[in-house]
Amino acid sequence: MNKILVVDDNLASLKQIGAQLEECYDVSLAKSGAMALQICMQEKPDLILLDIEMPEMDGFETLKRLRLNQYLGSIPVIFLTGNHDIEMEVRGLQSGARDFITKPIEKSILIHRIELHIRFSSYQTHLENTVAKLSESVALSFAELIECRDENTGEHVARTSKYVGMLGKQLIKKGLFPDELTLTDLDMVVRAAPLHDIGKIAISDQILLKPDRLDDEEFAIMKRHTLIGGELLENMIVRTPTQYYLRYAKMIALSHHERFDGKGYPKGLTGDDIPLYGRIMAVADVYDALVANRVYRRGMSHAEACRIILDGWNKNFDGRIVEAFNDINDKLAEAANKT
Repeated sequence: MNKILVVDDNLASLKQIGAQLEECYDVSLAKSGAMALQICMQEKPDLILLDIEMPEMDGFETLKRLRLNQYLGSIPVIFLTGNHDIEMEVRGLQSGARDFITKPIEKSILIHRIELHIRFSSYQTHLENTVAKLSESVALSFAELIECRDENTGEHVARTSKYVGMLGKQLIKKGLFPDELTLTDLDMVVRAAPLHDIGKIAISDQILLKPDRLDDEEFAIMKRHTLIGGELLENMIVRTPTQYYLRYAKMIALSHHERFDGKGYPKGLTGDDIPLYGRIMAVADVYDALVANRVYRRGMSHAEACRIILDGWNKNFDGRIVEAFNDINDKLAEAANKT
């Protein structure tokens, strides 16, 4: 059953519309814009019927805040008003409302309009998901191809994505970074993680495949892969602005080699100035680099890798993320052994 949220400061009108819809839909009621936003965050509705003329936060402001939220921005909104004004109707449609209905509302017309917009929204979501899956599949294949150039297998991107997801869930469980790391954010980060080294596509094989330690000049060139990756992903964002995970991928590509103590690259950022998603990726990336076998060396034991990660507490890595790593290190070892 589709979920409908009705928002109206007039309690009589709110209850009337709710009664008209309750036989056909799972209906929630809100008497203010602020309450509507709260309900949307807790239980995302399939469609919102939104009164325009409300005190404190009117319908236009409520819709504006919805559209600014990545999670809520695609919910179809039908404006309701008792004031039939052409200019207001035009403004409503320009602000992103799908439709405009004048009160009092005839039940059959209301349900017909709701069904029309829910079907259209469902089709649009299906189309966007299809495009997103295709985009991610191409991006993942590209990332695996890049990893194969430096004697890794494509499994590196799969493993690091898994580690990022596990670390993120543990951070959420511990109640850390609540403003930056929701389950929605974590889903984007996991999808973005395979593209962390996309900039290596521009680094020559002579440097990328060198089995010995890079000299200063070679290392300076290697470090550029972070900036190149950021540029490539920015171009992808411009071309496909609805693929929000690419914004997370750009942050990760630019920042996963920064160090918590400021001795990393490319910008020498310190502490919380480093994007959280890059800080999480840094731990996952280094752990995999330590335990994975390479052509020129065998991987370390899990215990040795854990010691190095713990030694990097608030130096190489954010101590809070290291703590989360330590909490689940046995699960990480299990995941590493499965790939």
